[in-house]
Amino acid sequence: MAAKDRYALLILAVSIALLVGVGGHNVATQSRPPVYGYRIVNTYPHDPQAYTQGLIYRDGSLYESTGLNGRSTLRKVKLETGEVLQLEHLDPRYFAEGLADWNGRLVQLTWQSNVGFVYDLVSFKLQNTFRYSGEGWGLTRDQNRLIMSDGSDTLRFLDPATFQERGRVTVRDGSASVDELNELEYVRGEIFANVWQTDRIARISPRSGRVVGWIDLTGLLSKIYQLEPEAVLNGIAYDAERGRLFVTGKLWPKLFEITLERRQ
Repeated sequence: MAAKDRYALLILAVSIALLVGVGGHNVATQSRPPVYGYRIVNTYPHDPQAYTQGLIYRDGSLYESTGLNGRSTLRKVKLETGEVLQLEHLDPRYFAEGLADWNGRLVQLTWQSNVGFVYDLVSFKLQNTFRYSGEGWGLTRDQNRLIMSDGSDTLRFLDPATFQERGRVTVRDGSASVDELNELEYVRGEIFANVWQTDRIARISPRSGRVVGWIDLTGLLSKIYQLEPEAVLNGIAYDAERGRLFVTGKLWPKLFEITLERRQ
């Protein structure tokens, strides 16, 4: 073999080694999204009978949508005490789900009824209803659109005036789809999504649907409080003005303010 050929092979080998990585670290490993743990900043009371499906923080208060037929509500809650300041009961035939605010209104989904409700933010007076196909799970908003989950690996983008679908993305971690996306919150340009029946929150790029990070909340609430199988993590709220992140779960007696800490 000529010296020139040996040199070319050496360059090729070095290139492959750099691509694959040293010590067994391959491209897939290097491209895995980072995982974040948490540090508890504050703990607040939360109604242990609230089957939390949607949660937002606006102007010093929490707004919460709770589910189950015959128990579904829309409520305004005092953060510091968990006191319910305002309450609207839904018709027992509806199982309430995700919640978002838009232009002085609250928008609430239902699970399998294919109907959403629009309320006045201050009075909770029902202003409008709208229809959508499939199931309603989580709801949030960016500056221009409502963002909806339906329990699959798909996020839908809705026009906040007409509630017509503008587009959608499939959520993937690498090549693997991520389904059972539940309660949503828009946080600093990312969509945070609870993954149903897990202690994980996916951080999702709204443009591509790619998972750009995972939040692992294992151990956040002691198992002694999770007395029912349905008492799972579900509820994310963000105070954009002060940069505070709140999380809770269905039937949880506590709501937590946390900061994220990168683990890997």
